[in-house]
Amino acid sequence: MADDDLDDGFEDDDDFADDDDFADDDDFADDDDFEDDDGPDGNRVVGARARVAVEHVIRNLVDDPDGVFVDANERGDSVTLLVHASPGDVGRIIGKRGRVIQAVRQIARAAGSTENVRVSVDVAE
Repeated sequence: MADDDLDDGFEDDDDFADDDDFADDDDFADDDDFEDDDGPDGNRVVGARARVAVEHVIRNLVDDPDGVFVDANERGDSVTLLVHASPGDVGRIIGKRGRVIQAVRQIARAAGSTENVRVSVDVAE
């Protein structure tokens, strides 16, 4: 079978758009009114990623997720997260032999390490 026998739905290769039909990326370079750089360090919340991670895990562990509040106290490059929860849910957060809270602390440390922050987690009773 010859290539001429195939019907690809196009009459001619001239139907394709030329590169000249599209705008160059350089045409849009001056249209940006903002810079893509990160903001200054003063605008960032230290340990925010760790706080969000801890709050997410704790809310999914407890019976009353609306009763969970995570307070962050920052001192230099370290952050202490204080978890507040309903009295009936504190046992679920701590777990048998403290295994659940140890896992939550490990998650918080991992999340804090991405921001070069030392994170500790405590449970308010």
